[in-house]
Amino acid sequence: MADTLTLFTSIGLSEQKAKETLKNESLSSSLKEAITQAQRVHGASGVDKAMGTLLYSMASRLKDTKRLAFLSESIAQRKICTELQLAAALDFVKGHPQDPINQKEFDEACGVGVVITPEQIEEAVEAVIKKHKDQLLKERYHFNMGLLMGEARSALKWADGKVIKNEVDMQVLHLLGPKTEADLEKKPKVKCFLKLFIDCLGDAVSGEGKSLMEQLRGEALKFHKPGENYTTEGYVVTPNTMNLLKKHLEFTGGQIRTRFPPEPNGILHIGHAKAINFNFGYAKANNGICFLRYDDTNPEKEEEKYFTAIKDMVEWLGYKPYAITHASDNFHQLYDLAVDLIRRGHAYVCHQKGEELKGHNVPQSPWRDRPIEESLVLFERMKKGLFAEGEATLRMKMVMEDGKMDPVAYRIKYTPHHRTGDECFKPGVVSPIHKCRAYTVHMSQVGVTVSQTTTEPHLLEACVRDVLNETAPRAMAVLEPLKVTITNLPENFKTDVRVPDFPADEAKGSHTVPFMRTVFIEQSDFREVMEKGYKRLTPEQPVGLRHAGYVISVQKVIKDTQGKVVELEVTCCSSETAEKPKAFIHWVSEPLVCEVRLYERLFLHKHPEDPSEVPNGFLSDINSNSLQVISSALVDTSVKGAKVFDKFQFERVGYFSVDPDSTADKLIFNRTVTLKEDPGKI
Repeated sequence: MADTLTLFTSIGLSEQKAKETLKNESLSSSLKEAITQAQRVHGASGVDKAMGTLLYSMASRLKDTKRLAFLSESIAQRKICTELQLAAALDFVKGHPQDPINQKEFDEACGVGVVITPEQIEEAVEAVIKKHKDQLLKERYHFNMGLLMGEARSALKWADGKVIKNEVDMQVLHLLGPKTEADLEKKPKVKCFLKLFIDCLGDAVSGEGKSLMEQLRGEALKFHKPGENYTTEGYVVTPNTMNLLKKHLEFTGGQIRTRFPPEPNGILHIGHAKAINFNFGYAKANNGICFLRYDDTNPEKEEEKYFTAIKDMVEWLGYKPYAITHASDNFHQLYDLAVDLIRRGHAYVCHQKGEELKGHNVPQSPWRDRPIEESLVLFERMKKGLFAEGEATLRMKMVMEDGKMDPVAYRIKYTPHHRTGDECFKPGVVSPIHKCRAYTVHMSQVGVTVSQTTTEPHLLEACVRDVLNETAPRAMAVLEPLKVTITNLPENFKTDVRVPDFPADEAKGSHTVPFMRTVFIEQSDFREVMEKGYKRLTPEQPVGLRHAGYVISVQKVIKDTQGKVVELEVTCCSSETAEKPKAFIHWVSEPLVCEVRLYERLFLHKHPEDPSEVPNGFLSDINSNSLQVISSALVDTSVKGAKVFDKFQFERVGYFSVDPDSTADKLIFNRTVTLKEDPGKI
């Protein structure tokens, strides 16, 4: 161990980095072999830090270890000298899994022997700046300098990126001069980066003016072509891989096929919406098909309602699965494959307890080298239910990408499976944990990281508002009604008022609502005592009624025995003749009685899972006021006949959607998001 540590530090690794590497048995073995290979060329002390960095990078990224010696030698012979060349080399060997490697093609693909002079870089940058000169002079330092970098690098593929950047900076400074105060001002953002995420049907527009479907079509996302799965990071190539991929192409005809593989153990969340959108969207945009594949391998947590809810959600987002399949469809085949792995010495029955297998530095199983025939007999006994839960597992002889040894492939669970029951395994179920590799489009391909991320709720809400502002017709709703009687109108007065569905674009349509002698306004739109800055209705201050063409003035305030204001008597006059009021408020007349549910943040803190913020755990941080139900809200008659999930903007209140709990007698509306806050308005 000490000798290996010294070997790793000799190539420039820090002692801490070297010790971390030693913990990963697979990486440690590959790096040791790579260094040994390089030392055969340069001697024990001839591997400098630059070469050592490339060797470490190669060993940590290379998945097909049979190419380790070839790449180590290429680095040692200084054919591969930069990270850019190494990336190209890794791509090349990934795309050419079969022997022999064509050295000439490899050298050409990796820029071996290519020398880029400073003069070439200067000329390339000069040409790019000349091309964009007019726009540069117009936008100055607000211009996207990355565009210049990208075009210069395209012209000189193997040039050092830092040298190109320095040349771009120098030539831009020469053209524009030093930055002014105006150059230092931040450029306003006019596009919402979550648009693609929100508009699940692909109508939203990105910063480049392309819809989601346009971006998912063609090669914009740089996915591998059908049948070229082996070119993806981490794909393991076996002697039979190319033959299987050839058969796959013959079967599919080269059609793009994706899948969305949820576990049916709960309700989908916003992250699933992203995955649905990209997997189904990518297939749809490229004339392919997408499967809904339930990963139903954990009968303890799966319920039929989750299967139904997942399918409903996929369809609600606008997609129809080509077919619906289940992991349990393959239980027989998975079992046969497991038996085959045991026969070939790649799997074994283990009796270590669950707690012993936790973490990454798990000691090697004492049963790892047990005879094959013994494992076959024990696995058959597992199938027949002759072991208790946790008494035996089937483990794969392999090292995971994260360095974990021998993952569990089968465990015993005496829980009937909702689809197979006890048909396959009696009396219990042996549940396969190992996930088969399939072509699933991941967020990393489109600039969304696969690591744990946090999306700020206010950013999501802002994007929801942008979408609903264009798609949700307006209606008027009063959540806390205050009765208003207009005394100078006749008792039986009634007229229709036309309200635009979208005030910013009245050509998109309108609807009518009744206007009568009695209307209802929000309690908060009236104050008996005038306060500084208050712009709505008071005994001294009139207010306009939106869309009605009237201004009302208070004549009498009526209170109940507790002193609470329960009714206002007012007079009205035409807004054309009256002095313009300081504000216009919404109202309803002869309304529908509806239930409205107002949702707030579920947790009190921003990071409820963080012990430093919430020491007692996230359950202690639940907001008890996260839901307010208003059972007798008043909504104008334009919403009558609305269907489940129809969306509306209740003017001055927020955006709402019709809940599935609605009945023919009473509509229920859920608030999706509030309107934009206006801090200057009281």
